[in-house]
Amino acid sequence: MINLKKEEFYYYKNLKKTFPLFIKINGDEITPIGIYYSLEEKNKFLFESIYSENEIGRYSFVGMNPYRKIKSCGNEICVEDESGVRNVQGKVLDYIKKYLNVPYDSLGLSIPFTGGAIGYAGYDVIRQYEKLPVENEDVLKTPEAYLMFYRSFVCYDHFKHEVYFIYNVAEEDESSYESIVDSLESLKDMICTSNVIHKLSEVKECKKFTSNVSKEKYCSMVEEAKEYIKAGDIFQVVLSQRLKFESTSDPFEVYRRLRAKNPSPYLFYIDFEEFKVAGSSPESLVSVKNGRVMTNPIAGARPRGKTLEEDLKLKKELLEDEKERAEHVMLVDLGRNDIGKISEFGSVKLDRFMDVDFYSHVMHIVSKVSGDLRKDLGYLDGLISCLPVGTVSGAPKIRAMEIIDELEDTKRGIYAGAVGYFSLNGNMDTCIAIRTILFKDGHAYVQAGAGIVYDSVPEREYQETLNKAMAMIEVI
Repeated sequence: MINLKKEEFYYYKNLKKTFPLFIKINGDEITPIGIYYSLEEKNKFLFESIYSENEIGRYSFVGMNPYRKIKSCGNEICVEDESGVRNVQGKVLDYIKKYLNVPYDSLGLSIPFTGGAIGYAGYDVIRQYEKLPVENEDVLKTPEAYLMFYRSFVCYDHFKHEVYFIYNVAEEDESSYESIVDSLESLKDMICTSNVIHKLSEVKECKKFTSNVSKEKYCSMVEEAKEYIKAGDIFQVVLSQRLKFESTSDPFEVYRRLRAKNPSPYLFYIDFEEFKVAGSSPESLVSVKNGRVMTNPIAGARPRGKTLEEDLKLKKELLEDEKERAEHVMLVDLGRNDIGKISEFGSVKLDRFMDVDFYSHVMHIVSKVSGDLRKDLGYLDGLISCLPVGTVSGAPKIRAMEIIDELEDTKRGIYAGAVGYFSLNGNMDTCIAIRTILFKDGHAYVQAGAGIVYDSVPEREYQETLNKAMAMIEVI
């Protein structure tokens, strides 16, 4: 089924708005992984979601061949599109607004992402908006932010088992109705006729890695952080280490193993050409849907039990742990502050408070804070306000980040930043870049942190960073 006839297409074209032309088919024999493998173009991405062992997110998105790429380092922004390559100065999250805040008519297409940009804004993007030191070494040499804009992409509806092949027609697009329909039909045929089975190779046992910080140095960092806490500078700070592996594995195979071993609400794989990113993040950073801005603080964890009785016992133990409760309440307060800055007065609500959500390997204490996004702001202002969340920085946020810069020797890069989509229909959904693997120049990088408080035991915090990295280590 195609949503527009030829005369309807040109009617909407004359309205000078961007709108979707799409083909919808039954897809009960198609999978998102299969769609990804079928596509041959560059810069592919796959977004999926698994909330629990019994609940898969309704939509998966697969895209390829972006028409625009924007990457930044500090205030230097590089734009690559059909008109060439150019460099401009500015704050990247403000700069991309002009490409996303365009007149748009979804024509009733009700999926959450209807086209726009996908990518990441790394932890260090916040330096463009807050006065923070910039002396730390950039070892990874990846852009602070990298956004790719897609006209064509595929949406898989897991509930109805339908597949949408979508092309967004921009005001300046001179493509004819016939040429767009032909391109969508070719895309459909490419996916529907592919029947190749891609078997996963065995994971090699050798897991040698190096860290950007020794155990002794990390423990020393914890002791220094505790001195700041005792002095009243901060309540908590998150200190991390980055592990480096030699890797000859196919990064997409690693992603497939990761999604099977550690299914999460935010599963993503993005091929930026120069490097690739695979992630299985449990935690939303900030999202906007229908004008409502939301963040979901997660803090406090226990491993899953082997039985329902063990699960309930561990849940009770978690909720009665005063340290876990105090840390969670602190992060909820941070979330309310971040959301409050960009919301209409009186609209901020605590929709959930200290519920326990169960994931494949762990359970977490989860809350939800939301507000009505101010009419004079857009969803990117929500990201600017919340990035980075307290879960990966600490509290108070800015002072904690200053201490992170002092104690950690290198820039964090994508770790602890935001990964997600930025849709033309006004929706945004981003997760925290944790449980994320970066593949670059024959190496795989994994970074994980621990929240340091007044009574932290250095050796335990060091081990916690390794425990958090274990799901990634086991699939590389």
